[in-house]
Amino acid sequence: MHPFDQAIQLTATAPGTYQGHTSSAYVNLVGPYGGVTCAVMLNAVLQHPDRLGMPVALTVNFAAAVAVGPFTVTARAVRTNRSTQHWVMEASQASGVVTLATAVFATRRQVWSATETQAPQNMPLPETMVRRPTLKQPSWVQRYDMRFTEGDVFSDFKGQEQSDSRSSQWIRDDPPRPLDFASLASISDCFFPRIFLRRRRLTPVGTISITTYFHADEVALAAQGERYLIGTARGQKFHEGFFDQSGEMWSHDGHLLATTHQTVYYKD
Repeated sequence: MHPFDQAIQLTATAPGTYQGHTSSAYVNLVGPYGGVTCAVMLNAVLQHPDRLGMPVALTVNFAAAVAVGPFTVTARAVRTNRSTQHWVMEASQASGVVTLATAVFATRRQVWSATETQAPQNMPLPETMVRRPTLKQPSWVQRYDMRFTEGDVFSDFKGQEQSDSRSSQWIRDDPPRPLDFASLASISDCFFPRIFLRRRRLTPVGTISITTYFHADEVALAAQGERYLIGTARGQKFHEGFFDQSGEMWSHDGHLLATTHQTVYYKD
């Protein structure tokens, strides 16, 4: 089994209730990597027998640090309409609720579509680039093959403040794995905190809330397969202990698959 599939594996113990366990393959500085937690919460709905359609939006609020060990996830549909379905999910441990989430699933229709934002242009092929080293990095970083064309956060980590926090990169699972909704939810949180890039030094941080919007359907995910994704991210404002950052995940051939926005706590 792929390390990612092991990390998000859930066992049903009652209708809408699942048991999971944290994975050593996706450890961050404090607790599990947030992206894999997002994937776990989404997976609870993906495998629920009452699920309608595919994910459109996922919001995950990190209420407390997830401790190493078992956890319980509950998922319930709070409203089902003709084409949309609204879900509430909770992850709990001995200390109480550690993660709260909501999701919107929907049945997509073939109607007029357009994309206004633009993928990074003139990206060199990932095979021609050097993979970012992962030595001495948290284990979750080792689970992603990252190749930066702009804004490698650790390339010049000397405390000299930069004018922006933009980054662009190729990225895919390591070992390679066909893309699906759960792995898209996880990889969309791959962007290092923008304050690291802006200030070029380590700062205590923690994501408070992240929302991911899914623009891909199953056909687009199948077409992407195991290829590298294009990821781009930027910060918006750093203010009084909190900042926000947004990101975009594009297919290898320039189709927008997901956008994300998160709020992060920081100390100074």
